[in-house]
Amino acid sequence: MLKRNINDINKKIEGGNANIFTVHEFKKLIDNNEVPKFEDVDVITCGTCGVMSGTAAILNLTVTEPGVFKKAKNIYLNNIPGNVGPCPNEWLGSVDLILHGTSHSIRNNSYGGGFLLKDLLEGKDVSIKIEDIDGNVYESSTSLKEMGRAQLIGTRMAFKNYTAFTNPNEDPIRSIFSVIPLEGNLSGITFSGCGELNPLENDPEKNIIKENSKVLLNESKGIVLGDGTRSSKGKPNLMLSANIKDMKSEYIGGFKTGEGPEIYNTVAIPIPVLNENIYNNLLIRNKDISLPVADIKGRHLPLTKTDYGKMWNNHEERPKYNKTKCAKCNNCKVEEYCPTKAFENYNLNMKKCFGCGICIYNCIENAFKMNIGNVELDINDKDYSIPIYCRQSDVSRAKKLSNKLKIMIENKEFILSDNNEFKT
Repeated sequence: MLKRNINDINKKIEGGNANIFTVHEFKKLIDNNEVPKFEDVDVITCGTCGVMSGTAAILNLTVTEPGVFKKAKNIYLNNIPGNVGPCPNEWLGSVDLILHGTSHSIRNNSYGGGFLLKDLLEGKDVSIKIEDIDGNVYESSTSLKEMGRAQLIGTRMAFKNYTAFTNPNEDPIRSIFSVIPLEGNLSGITFSGCGELNPLENDPEKNIIKENSKVLLNESKGIVLGDGTRSSKGKPNLMLSANIKDMKSEYIGGFKTGEGPEIYNTVAIPIPVLNENIYNNLLIRNKDISLPVADIKGRHLPLTKTDYGKMWNNHEERPKYNKTKCAKCNNCKVEEYCPTKAFENYNLNMKKCFGCGICIYNCIENAFKMNIGNVELDINDKDYSIPIYCRQSDVSRAKKLSNKLKIMIENKEFILSDNNEFKT
């Protein structure tokens, strides 16, 4: 088996001679029958973006001057509850806390931890309210810049594969896997996963991606802490961490679902091509990646299966908005349902758009157009053509961060890990 040393790749990078491809560029070369040989590929930068529920922020912030209160018992940021501690910070006037990305505001059920973190990264001030152990209440405000520390930990990120969901039942069903209740009688399908772009899909044996591997998490340099919760050999995921202060707001945010707000993140990981086995794993295509389809009510009740080629290939990543068709409805369903709040005041903010597809199904004037596709499924020996109703992953952001990682490696801003951290 042909092999190479990571130090040799780093030397090529240092000399500006390394052949670095984004995963999207590499797959396009395969499509065009122009795939480079093993010896002509040094690094592939892979990426994924999607709803990642197991996200928490560990924050340290100042509420009052020292000596004003002994210990905080409860804390709220923009009315979202956090968990005080683990450090009590006795008499310091500051509080350590853990904020869950899926926590909801006690006053606005469509606003949660993901939206709060995006607000902080956009430079906005957030309100602080604490209740101390004696029942006293103190209020203040802060910004990300003023915080002493802000670290993100994802307990289950970058799942290698997911499950798609449809509703074969009669009645609509509310779920975290759909923005609004998913209508019954197989009227639509919702799914997650970036397929062939996903880092673990391209390194299924984890020859490269393992504990201490370097990553980009929302454009912040981070690290793999190890396997994520609920990770298994068949469905692996990762536990990641990075400094929130170095993140970019475009890669992280809230995502409204039928059960309240969730949080999305974007991850990019480099795959140095050290041997032919690693190279061969990179040849996987969307059509090769199976996607189980389950009853959204049962979640683990498989109905049939499809593949990521049918979910992503030849479909558009973003909607087109024809403002002249907008009726400016008093109760605009697109604004109400848009999971990332990209459509407000009859304007579409493409920087916030996730390409989920909800807008094209809920505008009464058909002001939004996007080829999001239908999926042909065989369920109980009957053929169905089911429209893709909601995408909870975003290949556009995944591609963008993969490209950013490629540029950072070329500019020596992101140094590949030392050779002894990799299996060869």
